[in-house]
Amino acid sequence: MLSAALGVTLSAHALERVNLSTGDFISNCTHHETVDGNHIRIYLLSSDPTHPDNYQDLPASMIVGFETVPDPPPPAAPPAAPAAVAASASDDLPQLLARAGAQHNIDVELLASIVKAESGGHSRAVSRAGARGLMQLMPATARDLGVEDAFRPDQNIAGGAAYLDSLLNRYDADGSRSGFDKALAAYNAGPAAVDKYHGIPPYAETKAYVARVEREYMRLKNAAARLATARLAATALAAK
Repeated sequence: MLSAALGVTLSAHALERVNLSTGDFISNCTHHETVDGNHIRIYLLSSDPTHPDNYQDLPASMIVGFETVPDPPPPAAPPAAPAAVAASASDDLPQLLARAGAQHNIDVELLASIVKAESGGHSRAVSRAGARGLMQLMPATARDLGVEDAFRPDQNIAGGAAYLDSLLNRYDADGSRSGFDKALAAYNAGPAAVDKYHGIPPYAETKAYVARVEREYMRLKNAAARLATARLAATALAAK
C-alpha cells in the first residue's frame, strides 16, 4: 500500500517514515516515543501542534522500523527536455486532467479540485514533507506508481489519478458519501490514519482539506452543468 502525499505544512525538523507490518507506512511522523512495553506513540505533523489528537498509539509489534525523511533541498531548474518529451509534458492542464479522468473514470472536476488544494496548480511545488508537483506525490509513492519525474505535469497527474483511483476503490466502492470522504482523507493523511479512526481522522488539517476539496468539486460540477445547459439551449435555438 502507499502513503498519501501531505499538503504544505510548517515544520523545522526532518520527518520520520514509520514502516508498518501491514505494508503501509506513515510519512508525516515528527517523532515517536515508547508508551509502554507494548505500544509506541507516533506524533503526527499538524498545522496545530497543540491539537490533542496529533498522535496515535500503535502496537509495537505493528511497527517494522523508522526512517528519517530529510527536508527536501530547493528544487533545481529542470534540465531541458527532448522535443518528443516536451510535447507530452507541456500539454495544458485541462487536457491532462481530462485524459487521466477518462482513464480512471474519475470526474475531471474532482482531479482539478485536488490539484488546487494540493499545489494551487504549481507544477514545481514541494511541501515541507517532500511531496512534489501538482498532486503532491511523496517520492516513495511516485516510485511505486511508476512516476519517474514528479515535476512533469503529465506524469504527476497520471500517478496522482491512479493513486486516487485506488483510494476510491478501497473506501468508496459503494458510492457512499462516507466512503468518498474517507478516500479524500486518505489522500491527505494516509490510509493508516483513516483505518484507525474508521473515517476522517480528528486532525484539523485533514478535516479542512476534505471540506476544501468537496467545496471546490461542487463548484466546478455546478459550473459544468450550467455550461452544458447553455450549450443545449443554444443548439436548440440554432435548430429552429
